[in-house]
Amino acid sequence: MSTSTRTRILEVAAALVRESPDGDISTRAVCEAAKVGAPALYRHFGDKEGLLSAVVDHGFEKYLATKRERGETTDAVEDLRRGWDSHVAFALDNRNLYRLMNSPAMRTPPAAALESHRILTGDLERAAAQGRIRVAPELAAQMIMSANVGVALMLVSRPATFDDIEVSHRVRDALYATVLTPKPVQEESPSASADAEVPTVAARLSALLRKEHGAGLSTAEAALMKEWLDRVANARPEI
Repeated sequence: MSTSTRTRILEVAAALVRESPDGDISTRAVCEAAKVGAPALYRHFGDKEGLLSAVVDHGFEKYLATKRERGETTDAVEDLRRGWDSHVAFALDNRNLYRLMNSPAMRTPPAAALESHRILTGDLERAAAQGRIRVAPELAAQMIMSANVGVALMLVSRPATFDDIEVSHRVRDALYATVLTPKPVQEESPSASADAEVPTVAARLSALLRKEHGAGLSTAEAALMKEWLDRVANARPEI
């Protein structure tokens, strides 16, 4: 009985968010539509923020399921490109849900957002191990997620100004040109700048170190080595 009540409240709230002109809902409207009293809602979700966070996770679960089941290809960079595009497509198909997910009013990041970030970081670690990124995966993930969310929010929230999906493709390609290498560093031309190769090599060694679980180093030694390598990978070149 308890589980069915929670599910009913969640599904009603998700429908109201989807149909709302601005994505906002009231707990009173949810209770009336779900035919439950306010105590039942607060018992299952704590407060309105808890309910909205659950709505985001519920709605975003379908998106994450496709990312979990997609299967990894041998081309981590292509997986990253597809990941960017699927993120934007989800936002456009679920405008109110997406705005809610990225609202400053959500004091606690939804679990779905955290998992999405972990999946992105995992793809970047694979790219790093292949010698394809110029900074450490964690920094690259922050850069990409910031830009991906920013573009998606503009397309969703300012459709009159941002009315062409091509802007997403251009920002994606511009950022990836900064974060990613055209090809693995070992295949670069001998005339390529050594200074440009160093961060990529450092990022690759750091990713391989994690993949090999320290490669014979103690936990403390592996952590220190990774810190040094990430510092080299993330160093900004002098202008």
